[in-house]
Amino acid sequence: MVKILLIAVGGGVGAILRYLMSGWGQTIVDGWFPVGTLIVNSLGCLLVGSLGAYFAGPHLIREEYRFALLVGVLGSFTTFSTFSWETFALARDGEMRLALVNVVLTNTLALVAVWFGYRITEKWLGA
Repeated sequence: MVKILLIAVGGGVGAILRYLMSGWGQTIVDGWFPVGTLIVNSLGCLLVGSLGAYFAGPHLIREEYRFALLVGVLGSFTTFSTFSWETFALARDGEMRLALVNVVLTNTLALVAVWFGYRITEKWLGA
């Protein structure tokens, strides 16, 4: 029951962080492209990679705290459902090039961010 409660609290924190970060990101481009979601997904993937490396090493963390961070905070923070909707909306509105750019950028940056987060944490930990 504690694990579920911690995931719920982490989910609330992640949702608030997503709202704030995505809103800030949208101000950069004045709303013409879903850059807020792109920033949130890339940052979330960077953090997933980094925490994945950290938890794979000798650093023990209680399971319920690991789930609170990965499932709760980051599961709520990253927004691939929003990414999918925004990409669909761009395509529906005839903006096929922007939809394709969104797919390529999001997926490329997400994979690079996971890799970078893992490697930087691995080096930081001396593994």
